[in-house]
Amino acid sequence: MVKEKILIVEDNDQNMRLIEMTLGTNNHFLLKATDGEQAMAIAVRDKPDLIIMDIQLPKMNGLEATVRLRQVPDCCYIPIIAVTAYVMKGSKEKAINAGCNAYLSKPINTRQLRETVAELLLQHRKGITPSAIGDSNG
Repeated sequence: MVKEKILIVEDNDQNMRLIEMTLGTNNHFLLKATDGEQAMAIAVRDKPDLIIMDIQLPKMNGLEATVRLRQVPDCCYIPIIAVTAYVMKGSKEKAINAGCNAYLSKPINTRQLRETVAELLLQHRKGITPSAIGDSNG
């Protein structure tokens, strides 16, 4: 079985490790970026099966990176999960409007992350454009 590629875009080392440990490397090949510009370059080059995108990033924030990725033909259908610690009214809507398919608030609920990743990867495998999912904060 081919391992699915997941790009984790996170500038905080602890959050990066938590996501890596939650997803494990048995079922997934993990790619990593620490800012929006790196995320764009890796996504265009490696075409991951899913992206976990922190919103607050240096150089280019996660929402801008998402908007730009949605304009790249080879990347426009990659499911993107937005994650953020800065949960305010309208945060989820901003992420969904930028092109994210799911929204999770920090601290990350590892069970919810695994479930969301599994659901979006299943939809991606089946060629279904994922609908917006995620927690109700925001």
